[in-house]
Parts: sequence; C-alpha cells; structure tokens
Amino acid sequence: MPFATINGVRINYQIQGSGPYLLMFAPGGFRSVISRWTAQGGKEAWKEMDGLATLSRHFTTIAYDRRESGQSGGRVEPLTWDLYVQEAKALLDLAGAKQAYILGCCMGASLALAFAVRHPGACKGLLLHWPVGGYRWMMKGNTFFKRHMDFVRAEGLAAVVKRAPLGENFWLDPEIGPWGSPCALYPEFAAQLVRQDVDHYLDICARSRDVLFNDTMPSGASGAELMQIQIPALIMSGHDASHAVSASWALRELMPQSELWDVLPPHQNGENTLEQVLGFKARLETTAQAA
Repeated sequence: MPFATINGVRINYQIQGSGPYLLMFAPGGFRSVISRWTAQGGKEAWKEMDGLATLSRHFTTIAYDRRESGQSGGRVEPLTWDLYVQEAKALLDLAGAKQAYILGCCMGASLALAFAVRHPGACKGLLLHWPVGGYRWMMKGNTFFKRHMDFVRAEGLAAVVKRAPLGENFWLDPEIGPWGSPCALYPEFAAQLVRQDVDHYLDICARSRDVLFNDTMPSGASGAELMQIQIPALIMSGHDASHAVSASWALRELMPQSELWDVLPPHQNGENTLEQVLGFKARLETTAQAA
C-alpha cells in the first residue's frame, strides 16, 4: 500500500474502485485502520459484506490508517478534530477529488461530522454508521487516558516504549497511550517519545482527552454545529456502551437533512447495511439529476 506524508506524518492509504468518491473513516476508536473494512479484519456488517472490496464496486474508495493507527506514523502533539480533518482533506486532495460521500463508523462517524463542519462543500452526503456518544463513551475515553497518564507517572516513558509492541494500540492496552502504535512500529518515533518532558507530555495527553472526550453528546461537532450541517445524512445506529442509541437520535434531531434507519443491531447485517448505503447513494443521485 502507498504512503503519503501529511502534516509531517507518514500515512498509509489505499485508493481503489470506480464511481463517485467515498472517503472512509474506519471504526475502532484508536485502531482506525483499513483492515477494519475487510472480511479478514472487520466486524459485524463490514466483515459480512467484505466492506472495502464490495464498496469499491460502487465507489472510488479512499481508505487509510488514521494517524497513530496501524501502519501510519504520528507526532506527539494535542490531538484534535482539526488535525484529523486536515489529514482527511489532504487525502481527498491527493485522490484528485473535489467532492465525496463521507462514510464514518464508530469514532470515524465523529470525524465525518467534524469534516462536514469544516468542509461542507466537499461532502456529497454523510453515512454515519454506529456513531459514538453518550455518558459511557465519554467515560471510556477519560478512563483510558487516566490509565495511561497514571502509568507514565508511575513507570516513565521508557516503560511505555518497552510495553508498546506487546499492547499494539491504545484501545487494546490503554497503558501504552494514544502514541503506542507508532511507538511500536517506528524506532525513531519511540526514541523521540522517550525524550519527552514528562510534565509537558502529560499536559498534551490532558488536552487531547479534553477535546476528544469532552461531552455526552455525539463526538466531533457541537450541538450548534450539528444544526448548521445542511448535508444529507444517513444515520445507522449502534446499540451498546460506546455506540449509544441516544447518540444517533441526537444526530437525527439536530441535523436538518438527516434520516435514521429504523433497524438496530443485531438485526443489521452485511446485506441490509449495504442496501442502505446504496439506497442512500441512489436517492441523492436521483435528486441531483432532477435539480
């Protein structure tokens, strides 16, 4: 797979297929990687339909490992939605696309919302699958950051570097932190991490936590911002601690041009989820032709 350097960070990406562009923000929290869209590495509907391969028959797909995930690199700095959006927009530009459908799953749905707020003209439509939100999602993020920060205070950054290859990523082993994945993969990054001033590093962690996990509302955009998104959106709700039904209902209530699929897990599957995605695409294309 090719790599691009975006904002000084090495990003693993993949562009394939034909048809309108589909910019894909993978599920998995801090393990948002291309493989989560596949039969081999995916879960639920995306595993069943072999999402990336199947969607590439209907779209030109742009998928990638988000920074600090998978094969992508990272940089120790406050993590914000702005940073994530800059990365995504650069990949859209790299593909030569002025506009795309935006598909976000799990925390990727939050990035889709953040992207829509900052680049509405680049969005044909939003596909929001299992949006994260709710009190338990907020507490999960805060708890994971606390575990990492407590580990750093007790053991130091050298212990993070040592543990990172065993933990793989922040979402599987919170003690290694949000920079654990590139630390495990890239020795030069690990060397930079261990040289960080601990107090400064902990401040960066706290600032990242407070941006990404600051509310019980759906992540990625404020209520006021959601009310201003004039982009057609299809919401496909999750139904568990991280993907609260309430988060999907909040999006439906606040986003002026949104629709909510009235089927909840476990009744969603690869077949009917694909039908929803393609049906949404067909409706927007019909509307565009009639305009």
